[in-house]
Amino acid sequence: MPARVLVADDSVIFRRVITEVLKSLPNVEVVGTAPNGKLTLQRIRELKPDILTLDMEMPEMDGLAVLAALRKAGEDTIVIVVSSFTERGGRLTMKALEMGAQDFITKPDAGSAEQSRAAILKELAPRVRALAHRREIQNILRNSPQPVQTARPVDSERVPEVAQRSSCLAKPLLVLIGVSTGGPNALGQILPGLPGNIGVPVLVVQHMPPVFTQSLAESLSAKCALRVREASHSERVEPNTVYIAPGGKQMRLTSAAGGSMTIDITDDPPENNCKPAVDYLFRSVAHNFPGKAMAVILTGMGSDGTLGLRLLKRHSCYVIAQDEATSVVFGMPKAAIDAGVVDVVLPTESIASKIIASVRGCCP
Repeated sequence: MPARVLVADDSVIFRRVITEVLKSLPNVEVVGTAPNGKLTLQRIRELKPDILTLDMEMPEMDGLAVLAALRKAGEDTIVIVVSSFTERGGRLTMKALEMGAQDFITKPDAGSAEQSRAAILKELAPRVRALAHRREIQNILRNSPQPVQTARPVDSERVPEVAQRSSCLAKPLLVLIGVSTGGPNALGQILPGLPGNIGVPVLVVQHMPPVFTQSLAESLSAKCALRVREASHSERVEPNTVYIAPGGKQMRLTSAAGGSMTIDITDDPPENNCKPAVDYLFRSVAHNFPGKAMAVILTGMGSDGTLGLRLLKRHSCYVIAQDEATSVVFGMPKAAIDAGVVDVVLPTESIASKIIASVRGCCP
């Protein structure tokens, strides 16, 4: 059955472009459009779409008001935010993700109509496919009287064979986190669970464009006992601080005089079609600080992070993966699990306590 999508945007041009992009995708049906928030809610009630593409800045009711109304009504429509590529757009998007939106894309700010269409297609198509698949699996599980296996079974407390041979041998000196689709919500659950005196730095790669990572850091900072900031080039890494890789750049960790850890922000090419890329950070830590880190791989499309985890595992890195049930998209964690480089698979709410145990030398 095709995924049913409703397009909500106050711009006639963007409604048309997004509709055209969606109609070009297989197994996707555009069931309607709406130019403002009130009509959006009305058409959700009438049309029961699986997915809503939601503009944040609409008349009568803006995107945040629509999300609040959906949550109050108990609607389970999957929401993809369509955001302006501005500082204000970044803040609104972070708030929308906190309120239940699953992912976002940014509106092209320049170029021809054809270039805009191509940019939206590139960003929207994989998200719609991934989220529609998740919705399909949820519907199957909800309606099936018998348990349905959607992926290779993974015992949440069983250590894969490869990982058993290289479980953590010493307390890590830093924590690495890689995440993509669904990341702000996952980080918003995990990082506030870490104490302000955890004693190690936390480095995070979240697939995001420029501007938005600063908004993410500000949003997380308000919730966390740890300091949270967007990372800067050449700064020395300090304990009890979370460093978010800047959007549109690569982040790596290097060794400075005296063996201290220093962040490099580079303009190196994308990896796995991502910039920042999880593999880029993980690889730098494996090369420059072998045996010093533990790693967490969270919700996201694709397999970014798995190659870096292979390198980290050679030096007894302890690895946590988010489970399928709490992942918005079970791509990055599943790739790592299938590669045998994960020590434990946990739901989001259990990950902070496991990080604390690892840092204190209590894993597995």
